[in-house]
Amino acid sequence: MTPQEASTRIEAICEMAPVIPVLVVEDVAQAVPLARALIAGGLPVLEVTLRTEAALDVIAAMAGVEGGVVGAGTLLSADDVTRARDAGASFGVSPGATDALLDACEAAGLPLLPGASTASEAMALQARGYTVQKFFPAGPAGGVNFLRALGGPLPSIRFCPTGGVNQINAAEYLELANVLCVGGSWVAPRPKLESGDWDGVRALAMMARRLAD
Repeated sequence: MTPQEASTRIEAICEMAPVIPVLVVEDVAQAVPLARALIAGGLPVLEVTLRTEAALDVIAAMAGVEGGVVGAGTLLSADDVTRARDAGASFGVSPGATDALLDACEAAGLPLLPGASTASEAMALQARGYTVQKFFPAGPAGGVNFLRALGGPLPSIRFCPTGGVNQINAAEYLELANVLCVGGSWVAPRPKLESGDWDGVRALAMMARRLAD
């Protein structure tokens, strides 16, 4: 898969909903009901971070839920790429980008949303063919004002800001012309997962979906 093909696929995924839930799931038993709640609430694209021992099993379980597009977040190495793809991930997300990681995703045919937090990093990814990028960590790296400033000199790059994005400031990001969607964990908070409050998760997803209206 070429970088251009990857960016085309990632752009289509990012356009499916205004918010991509960033999910840290400790218990695989939560995977299916969580995915169903988010999808029912209008958020079909799900990013499962590889930060827990259960993450790969969670990806495998969610990949079987109808209507969802499941990706693996926090990809750091070629081994992460292989394990995520084999688990059923349809795309990958990384906090940054290295040549080794990009090479691995291209070789594996796994579309990647690579991370950038500076103009130089964004330009380097663009030069390789990645025109859709994750802006991370969005809040500490300059937030809405930084992305707005990048839109002038780098108009062909579009972003999914993640990190410090929440239900209060998400709309500000989504108003920017160079933002496709945002990533956030607020739609699936730990207390609701631990209590099995799937109706509550669905309600949060519905509110997040309305951010695009």
